[in-house]
Amino acid sequence: MNTKNYLTHTKKYKAIISSLHTIYRLINSTFEIKDFLVRLTKLFCQIIKADSGSIVIIEPNKDYALYRTKVDKKHSIIIEKKTKIKNRLEKRIIKKSSFLHMKNLLAVPLIAEDLIGIVILKKKEDEFNDFDHEIIMTISAQAVLALKNLELYQEQQRIITGTIKSILTLINSRFPTSTHSGCFLKIVDEIADRMHLDEESRQSLKYASMLHDMGKIDVPYEILVKSTTLTGEEFKVIKQHPTKGAEIIKHLKILKPAVPIILHHHERYDGKGYPSQLKGNRIPLGSRIMAVADAFDAMVFGRPYRQKISIDTAVKEIKRNSGSQFDPKVVNEFLKAISSKKIKKSLKKI
Repeated sequence: MNTKNYLTHTKKYKAIISSLHTIYRLINSTFEIKDFLVRLTKLFCQIIKADSGSIVIIEPNKDYALYRTKVDKKHSIIIEKKTKIKNRLEKRIIKKSSFLHMKNLLAVPLIAEDLIGIVILKKKEDEFNDFDHEIIMTISAQAVLALKNLELYQEQQRIITGTIKSILTLINSRFPTSTHSGCFLKIVDEIADRMHLDEESRQSLKYASMLHDMGKIDVPYEILVKSTTLTGEEFKVIKQHPTKGAEIIKHLKILKPAVPIILHHHERYDGKGYPSQLKGNRIPLGSRIMAVADAFDAMVFGRPYRQKISIDTAVKEIKRNSGSQFDPKVVNEFLKAISSKKIKKSLKKI
C-alpha cells in the first residue's frame, strides 16, 4: 500500500472510530427514544456533511411509521404519530430492505432481526462517496442496538410504574388520606425540568414522589385521619414514616436511587427537619424539590389536619419559608413552574 492510500485509509478509520465514540456517548446520555432519534439524525448529518436527514421508525407490518425525524440546518423536529407510509422512496427502501446510494442521496435500512426503520440523508450540491456509505452503515448497526436497548429500558419503566401504581392503589384504598393530587407529580416534574436534572435523576425522583408516603402504611389509621393537633407521641410516630418508607423499598435494586430522596423529604433547609437534621445542600436535591411541591399540595388541596387555602396564600407561605424550610433555588423554580400552562391547567380544577 503506498503512502497516499495508507494515509487515506488511516483517516477513514479514525473517522469511523471517532463516530462510534460519539454514538456511544449519545447512547449513554439519553433514555428517551424521541430525543435519541433527533440527536442521531443530527449526528448522521454532521458526520457526512449532509444538508438534511430523516429517520423513520416503522411498525412490524411495515405499512406505518411510528416516529419520523426531520433535520436540516434550520430545523430539528420529530413526529410521534402513527402515519401511513406513502413516500415512494421510503416504500422502495422498506420493500427491498437494502441501501440506496445515489449522487446526492444516501438511504440505509435499520435492521435488527427484521427491518425497524430507515435513514435518509441528502445533499443539495455535493455528492456522497463510498466512504460516506461505509461509515453510515457502521454507525447504523450501532444505532439499531441502541434503539433496541432503549425500547427494553422503556418497557422496564412501564412495568415498574405500573407496579408502583398498583401498590399505591392498594395503600390508598386503606389510607385515602395519603393520596396526593395529580398536580403534585406534575409540579415535581416541572421543577426537575427547570433545574435541568438528567433523565436518570428525574426517573428516580418520579419513583420517590410516587412512593414517598409509603411508610405511612405502618402508621395507625386514627393518627392519619386525626383532624386536631397531634400529641407529642403521635407526632413521633408520624415522623418515622420516611425511614419506614425507605426501609420498604431499599431492597429493590431498581428503586435504590429513590431511597435517599424518600428518606430525607421532610428535612428542612435550615437543618430543623427530620429524620437526620440535614441542612442545605446536604439534603438530596430530589428531597428539596419534593418538599416544596408536597407543602404546596397539602395547602391547596387540604389534609385531615389542615384546611385547604387559596393558591395565592399558599404561594405566599412558600415564599415566606424560603431559606428556612425550603431551598431558595427550588422555590424560585417552583414559582416559575406554577406559572406554566401545564400546571395552571391542573390548578384550575381546584
